[in-house]
Amino acid sequence: MSVHTWARKALEQHLDEARQAGFEEVLALRALLGVLVERSSQSRDCEDLRQELLFLADNLDAERDYGFMRP
Repeated sequence: MSVHTWARKALEQHLDEARQAGFEEVLALRALLGVLVERSSQSRDCEDLRQELLFLADNLDAERDYGFMRP
């Protein structure tokens, strides 16, 4: 199992728990994201984490075509 497969499975389990506790999925995801960023900042350089978050935010559109550079 890859780490991404594990993470998706863990997320689904936690979202199920959140639903059972009466939390809306959007609120649960927002809370999880905040906690993940907070925890990541304890073990990573803040600028590195910021750059990764910007990259992820800039690439949210799954329908967007991306050009690429060749050396």
